[in-house]
This record gives sequence, C-alpha cells and structure tokens, in this order.
Amino acid sequence: MGNRDILSLVGAGVAGAAAGGLAAYFIRSDDNQRLTEGSQDVRFEQLPRGLTRQTIRRPNGVEVVTVENEYGDVIQRSKIMPDGREVVLFYDPYAEDTNRPDYYEDAGADLPPLELTIPRDRYIVDVSRPDEDLYYQTIVAPPVETVERIYSVDEVRRSTRIRDKVRRIDLNTINFAFGSADIDQTQVRNLQALADAVKRVIDENPGEVFLLEGHTDAVGSNVANLALSDRRAESVAGALTSYFDIPAENLVTQGYGEENLKVATQEPNRENRRVTLRRITSLVKPVASASR
Repeated sequence: MGNRDILSLVGAGVAGAAAGGLAAYFIRSDDNQRLTEGSQDVRFEQLPRGLTRQTIRRPNGVEVVTVENEYGDVIQRSKIMPDGREVVLFYDPYAEDTNRPDYYEDAGADLPPLELTIPRDRYIVDVSRPDEDLYYQTIVAPPVETVERIYSVDEVRRSTRIRDKVRRIDLNTINFAFGSADIDQTQVRNLQALADAVKRVIDENPGEVFLLEGHTDAVGSNVANLALSDRRAESVAGALTSYFDIPAENLVTQGYGEENLKVATQEPNRENRRVTLRRITSLVKPVASASR
C-alpha cells in the first residue's frame, strides 16, 4: 500500500502483527522520504555481500549513513558529525550470523510476563495536557526490567514483549480524524512540549533512538488499518522534524493497526486513533552507550 510493504504470513501468529484468519500481517515501513527531505546530497554505494550504503548529507554538515542488506532490511544506521565523529544509532547484531533468528521470530516470546514494580501512571504517561518535565523524566527513566541483550530495531518493532521493557508516552493531545493520518494545524503546538523533551535528550546524547508507534480503531480491514497507522506514526515523526528540528534519523516508526486498542471496542473511537512514543536506546545499544 503506497510505499509500504505489507507482509502476509500464512498460518503465522506473529507478535507485532495484525491477525486475520489464518494469516498474520506486518507492515514494513519505508522512512527514506522522511530521512532525505531537505538534504543537500544523497549517495548510494553497492557493498560486498549484497549490501547497499546510503549517505545523506544535511545542510548542517551531518551525514546520515544507512546500510541495508539484500532484502532491504536496515542493518545499521549512524551519523557522522561535522567534526568527523561517528555516532552509531543502531545496528543488527545478527547481520553476519548464519544462525540469526528468523525474520518473523518474536524475540520476546520466551520471556516471562512483565512484572511491573512502579505505578502504572509512571510506566504509561497519558495526560490531557502536554508536560515537558513529565515527558523528559519518563524518557530518561531506565527500563522497567533487565534488558538481556542488544536487540535489532526490527526485533523491537516486532515484539510487544520487548517494547514493554521501556516506558511509553501516549500522545492523546494529538487526535486523528476517522481514516486520516493528518495532524490538524491547531494541534501541532501540542507537540512542542514533547519535542522540547526529546531535543534535550538528543542534545545530551546524539545517539538516542525513539520509536513512534501508530494505532487505529477497530473499524476497517486489518491491512488498511496497518497502512493507516503507519502513516500516522510517520506524520508525527515528520512534524517533530519539520516544525521542531528533531533529527529525522533519531526517530523510527512502526504501525500496529488495531492490534493494541486503548479502548476495547469495535466501534469508531478517537482514543484508539493515536501515536505513542518510547525511547528504545537501551534496547538497541550496549549498556555503556545507552546509559545516561
């Protein structure tokens, strides 16, 4: 749908995928347009073993380098700062492992249920008014349980259980119209507090990584809702970059359709049409790199 691949896995029950009969669906985002917007130069190079390297040069002198494998999966993204320093944003620790986990495997399937030891309102921030300090404290807080190993971004995207290790912010100050991924201009200012909190974190550590998750209500087909939810996540990511100068490369997006309803109803529901944010640095980086 559009520039997004929707994978149909017959007979599969994949975490992070919308179920439909005997098939499961998972949408693979394409963030190339968002990353290259406003760039000065974009170069592609063919590397050994079927790898491709894309280098984006920004007006501020930062270069964003993305390496993809032969299937189009991103296996590493980093940025080269104007002073020549390389900051690795994320990488796939199994990229060269012949025994790497299957692409559709849920990396968190064997983990025990999450035992939350903090108040729920500190684990899921869901407030009616933007609050920069609350956002910041939530973002910089450590995972709520031990992170056993480094995960690839794709593993994080595909596993609800892995994502549950870190806190989240529900952006209920951004409401989407039915069937739409557009952010009303009157609501853009509601992102200011979140953007300021995210910018504070990135200013302290340019290698921070944030995941924006898109969601829909339960009206419509699974496939259409996956595409719509992915566009919603992209809309918020694009707004954070366009209006508030959050570097696009520090944001990754993923749509989950109607998989995680906030309000359990099959009827149209505005609260279910939402985007959430998590800081996933601690999941995709070595401990020393992710610690604050």
